[in-house]
Amino acid sequence: MKIEHIAYMVEKPVEVAAWYCRHLGFTVKRSTREEPWTHFLVDERGFTVLEIYNNRKCRVPDYGSWDPLLFHIAFVCADIPAAMVRLKKAGATVQAEPVTIESGDTLAMLRDPWGLCIQLAKRAVPMLD
Repeated sequence: MKIEHIAYMVEKPVEVAAWYCRHLGFTVKRSTREEPWTHFLVDERGFTVLEIYNNRKCRVPDYGSWDPLLFHIAFVCADIPAAMVRLKKAGATVQAEPVTIESGDTLAMLRDPWGLCIQLAKRAVPMLD
């Protein structure tokens, strides 16, 4: 088996999907024009699918109150400082400045404008080809 997608329920899925496309390099693979405003977003490599939606049957979590260690979406990033500047200009907030850990990986944590944590990762040894 392989993962098809990871879902992220938000209050304003159309706005969130547009932000992820504009600032994180996703493209819309499939979407609906009515509730639950589902957007299946594909990353630059075409391997990872993120579903952005709002199903009124349950409450949107308060992502901004969650510790980044509880849940985050990690992105491979060649130039973390430049990406942080660009994402801050787009409305993201810094949660943790870049730090290089024992493995040689450099990691930074931000929150998207809706509070979900985004990790930027520059791996000493890449996990993906």
